[in-house]
Amino acid sequence: MLIAPLIERKRDGEALSPAEWQTLIEAYTSGRVPDYQMSALLMAVVFRGMRPDELDALLGAMLASGERLAFGPDVPPRVDKHSTGGVGDKVSLVLAPAVAAAGVAVPMMSGRGLGHTGGTLDKLESIPGFRTALSLAEATSQVERLGCALFGQTEAIAPADRKLYALRDATGTVPAVPLIAASILSKKLAEGLDGLVLDVKRGNGAQLQSLDDAMTLGSTMVRLAEAHGCRTVALVTAMDRPLGVACGNALEVREAVASLRGEGPASLRELVEVLGAEMLLVAGAASERDAARARIAGVLDDGRALETFAAVVEAQGGDPGVLEDLDQLPAAPERTIVTAVRGGTVGTIDTRAIGRVVNRLGGGRATVEDTIDPAVGLVMLVEPGDAVEPGTPLVEVHARSASDGAAVLDALASAIVVGERAEPALPLVSHRISAAGATALA
Repeated sequence: MLIAPLIERKRDGEALSPAEWQTLIEAYTSGRVPDYQMSALLMAVVFRGMRPDELDALLGAMLASGERLAFGPDVPPRVDKHSTGGVGDKVSLVLAPAVAAAGVAVPMMSGRGLGHTGGTLDKLESIPGFRTALSLAEATSQVERLGCALFGQTEAIAPADRKLYALRDATGTVPAVPLIAASILSKKLAEGLDGLVLDVKRGNGAQLQSLDDAMTLGSTMVRLAEAHGCRTVALVTAMDRPLGVACGNALEVREAVASLRGEGPASLRELVEVLGAEMLLVAGAASERDAARARIAGVLDDGRALETFAAVVEAQGGDPGVLEDLDQLPAAPERTIVTAVRGGTVGTIDTRAIGRVVNRLGGGRATVEDTIDPAVGLVMLVEPGDAVEPGTPLVEVHARSASDGAAVLDALASAIVVGERAEPALPLVSHRISAAGATALA
């Protein structure tokens, strides 16, 4: 296959045919197309975009490159959620067991943190013994038995995506809506889903910060998933401040368990209820939104969601006793409080900078191969709009050493702006996108 003419056509704004995309992805996955040519084509896509039929073909080829989960007829409807990533986003740890406890199967395939955003797998692995590397057979069996599995992408799932994502990460071609959409959906649709809910973040801590970009990505993924037979809804949610208060792997597990106990921050609880209601609706397990949300609230309040999470932890090699005694989770030995140097109002929080501080402490990674420290992180003590006085605590730093904690103090002081007034915060959930179109909720 001659690749140079395809690169030239895409460079010049022309489209490749579905057959050409299929052949190209097959050849690249099998090693017959070199990285330097594929990276040139990806960069052309970044600048020129893709037509809907091209994107459909790319997703189809990526799905066809690997295997899919297959379930028997007795398994309940299957639904999953995907977040485009943020800081303090521990929603999956609460949402998956809550939806499973409400009667819908959740085969949740998640990823690791990269850049300033955290990853669900890293959070789960801060639970001693928790194993996220399940085979397809193990994941399928666990979903059939417990209604939920929390696992990572295996080599059998969308190997074309694994290879393409590594190349995109190394060549600056990650932030392109068609490539993001195909990457996400190649993994999610391989789960054998009946429905999918997308949590598309916007704001200064999101991968795509503007509302227009978030709406474009949400609409693209909804259309694409629906075209491949999966009922899909996207919600646009806020990432102009960390979600909840904990930022860092073990710290976020603590907060997630508090939410599973019916406690925890109000913003986390609200987002879990809203996303959970949508998951029940797209799965066909509920027909009315308010009733679906009440059902999610009920399993959080009566302990069934926590029981389901404990069963998943035990099934995947973790110690469920940790959920009763959270002091068994990794804990950083040094804690430092950052305080306000002036009075006023917390105006803005640079959420991306907060995520980078967690990384500097050792709680994130710059490359996929980096090792993380599950114990370190931050606890946010204020949010935009809070009034503070000189000396008011702003954030608690959990560090491996006193020097590590001291090294991030200036960055934190710059990330939390105290001034005369606060900028209006983004609504937690602002828009809903379905096959019928987009609706502003706030």
